Amino acid sequence: MKGKVYLVGAGPGDYKLITLKGLEAIREADVIVYDRLINEELLKEAKKNCEMVYVGKKSNQHTMKQEDINTLLVKEAREGKIVTRLKGGDPYVFGRGGEEGIVLYSNNIEFEVVPGITSSIGGLCYAGIPITHRDHASSFHVFTGHLKNDDEELEWDSMVKLNGTLVFLMGMSNLEKIVSRLIEYGKDPNTPVAIINWATTPNQYTITERLDQIYQLAQEKNIKPPSLIVIGDVVKCREQLNFFENKTLS
Repeated sequence: MKGKVYLVGAGPGDYKLITLKGLEAIREADVIVYDRLINEELLKEAKKNCEMVYVGKKSNQHTMKQEDINTLLVKEAREGKIVTRLKGGDPYVFGRGGEEGIVLYSNNIEFEVVPGITSSIGGLCYAGIPITHRDHASSFHVFTGHLKNDDEELEWDSMVKLNGTLVFLMGMSNLEKIVSRLIEYGKDPNTPVAIINWATTPNQYTITERLDQIYQLAQEKNIKPPSLIVIGDVVKCREQLNFFENKTLS
């Protein structure tokens, strides 16, 4: 029997946001290799004899190194198993899905990628923030707030010239640097900013403030990862479009 690997995006947190194709891959799997932010309601959809392997990563705390995850996917597939690699958000949006796919290709393992709703869009939506809006932003730009090498720098001078929405994933540990660099390179200190903690989950909590005040507020409110940082005029729409948190409160 020939094995196969599905690289599946599980969405940003609300388990109902997974695609039908992603759900099929969970139900078909002999082995599910899943990340930290996966909603465990999804795991209940697996077969009774499905093996569950947790490989969650927290900042500087990795249950399993990426190289070991790659080796695991290859090993299980070579044993003829259907493996579903379940990732938060979308596999190709800072999810290392591309790295895993290349390893599988190099080892002649059949694989399929199932896109998911990325938190950079779905998470904003649940906070009442459209990532684009004709009156506020005609483009959007998604950045990692945590580069592979700590001594690397984002292209701040180019970034501040962008008129669209700026979204930073995995950026809370560098929030002070992100804010100071943007202002240093010319971003208006009055630019609206939102930080969305545990987006699309019942624990979702959002704060908003101007760019030059957001770090102080985040410290006061003790905002931790996982959080999304959104910078741009689309944040102004939140008061009118905040359907999810209003529903949770009611």
